[in-house]
Amino acid sequence: MITNLGEFLEKNSTFAVIGASNNQEKYGYKVAKDLKDKGFHIIPVNSKENEILGLKVFHKISDIKEKVDVAIFIIPPESGLEVLKEIKKKEIKNAWFQPGSESQEIIDYCKENDIVCIYRLCIMEATSK
Repeated sequence: MITNLGEFLEKNSTFAVIGASNNQEKYGYKVAKDLKDKGFHIIPVNSKENEILGLKVFHKISDIKEKVDVAIFIIPPESGLEVLKEIKKKEIKNAWFQPGSESQEIIDYCKENDIVCIYRLCIMEATSK
């Protein structure tokens, strides 16, 4: 389990980007591209896409076979709770909620299920430091 911001941003971690997109106007694209360009290992997750930034897309977290260290949420909070339940089943212990993807219910769920979460901080800003 990650205990500080620096550990969240380890280059050797695997990041599932939930809500990754091919639409260059959306943050799902901007975050995925930014992390990939900075050398992070990302796995795009999107139920409607098959490839993003030249990478295979998984339609659900449960479809990913490799170990995921951090799940990055770029989806509305209404969808986030269901995805969090998948994350718990997959034993992913770390979640990053891009601004606007969190809610009190999601934060409470993370606390109740031992999922370390970061919210109210953009991962693109955090990786620029």
